[in-house]
Amino acid sequence: MTDNIELLRESVRKVKQKRPFHIDACVILPDHIHCIWTLPTEDDDYSGRWREIKKGFSKGLPKREYLSKVRVRRKERGIWQRRFWEHAIRNDEDYTAHMDYIHFNPVKHGWVVAVSDWPYSTFHRLVARGVYPENWGCDVVEDIQAGERG
Repeated sequence: MTDNIELLRESVRKVKQKRPFHIDACVILPDHIHCIWTLPTEDDDYSGRWREIKKGFSKGLPKREYLSKVRVRRKERGIWQRRFWEHAIRNDEDYTAHMDYIHFNPVKHGWVVAVSDWPYSTFHRLVARGVYPENWGCDVVEDIQAGERG
């Protein structure tokens, strides 16, 4: 994903123009993405938006990946996993826990030592808005997993 970050960003922009949504949080890792989106009222088509983003991104990439017989038969590229985990945020605590989980993910997977070191994250936008301190996540991992900020 990060090797083709501009293509991914363009795919997201195109879908947002046709089917608006707000990105509350997002982290893009080399092999997966985590997001929290707010969709318009009375619109819950999260899956359709992801489908269009995946389609736009996939069409823009050269076909170099290995394709199993199943993927060939299904006309799948092999870039994306078939399924994704969708979760409706229940309350403020759930929202905070998921925001923290998303932003800590690059550290969790060993890509960086500090959350602020990962460039493909909404963390930087949220630091600028005063939601997170710049050094968030550097001290206590247990707090992050529990959904606490500090």
